[in-house]
Amino acid sequence: MTATIGFVVIGRNEGERLIACLRSLNETGGGLIVYVDSGSTDDSIENAIALSAEIVRLDMRKPFTAARARNAGARRHIELGAPVYIQFIDGDCTLAAGWLKAAAEYLDTHPEFAVVCGRRREQRPDASIYNRLCDLEWATPVGEAIACGGDALMRTDAIASVGFYDETLIAGEEPELCLRLREKGWRISRIAAEMTQHDAAISRFSQWWKRAKRAGHAFAEVSDIHRASPKRIWALETRRALLWSMIAPVAVLLAMASSPFWLLALLAYPAQAFRLWRSARPALGLDAAPYAALSVLGKFAEAEGVISYLINRLRRRRSRLIEYK
Repeated sequence: MTATIGFVVIGRNEGERLIACLRSLNETGGGLIVYVDSGSTDDSIENAIALSAEIVRLDMRKPFTAARARNAGARRHIELGAPVYIQFIDGDCTLAAGWLKAAAEYLDTHPEFAVVCGRRREQRPDASIYNRLCDLEWATPVGEAIACGGDALMRTDAIASVGFYDETLIAGEEPELCLRLREKGWRISRIAAEMTQHDAAISRFSQWWKRAKRAGHAFAEVSDIHRASPKRIWALETRRALLWSMIAPVAVLLAMASSPFWLLALLAYPAQAFRLWRSARPALGLDAAPYAALSVLGKFAEAEGVISYLINRLRRRRSRLIEYK
């Protein structure tokens, strides 16, 4: 395993979370760890060196993106002697014991697959409703998938053959990479194995809103980049965000211009929240109500992200990274 698997860890000011991440990787018996730092002002680099990681410092004169950091780590591995597989992991995550063996065995026996991922869990789902919703988000179906998240084991030659991640994307870089892989005939899989524990640390509504805004921006940008693709990635999600956000202003304008009965259209929001609550209640219990309410509110945040991308595109300006922590 040592000669065939390398690690790429990305982070910025992760503190104790980075130490926990690197320790979990050292415990696997895997290969070289490359830590890519995006301008940390804490002791992240010193801690990474102490835990035997190879350090890559990103040029601070260029905009930071997760995609740029992952590419820098992958290219450093290639410079040093490319491993067969690279395990990408964010610095706020720890790797589950047994994951690396299960994932590598899967790729060893399924040569048509370029990427394998597993179950990512939140470390502290009880800390906030937002953390619990993140944990639900990670619980995607097992089997062939269309995309992975930031944590995944990938074939080095496969991702190199499609040009690695798109460094211009401020979010959504993993599904975009997976789309290009699938267009080249590669496949993506999610297996029934524990993979990582993640620390979202979302305790405020404003953090959750910015996270949803990032998602909306990613929907719009990635679907626009690949608008000619028959796979039509995230086109539906982009339209859905805009549709739900437009009901309220259109209803108010029509009510002002013609009849107040148009305000009845606003009932679509509580009706949708009720539908989501009813379908989620058997699985989520008391969390079904906040899940439903935040899912409806989230469409407004996503729409803000979509609109910000479209405005910047018209102005021919690059979008700025949307931080939510």
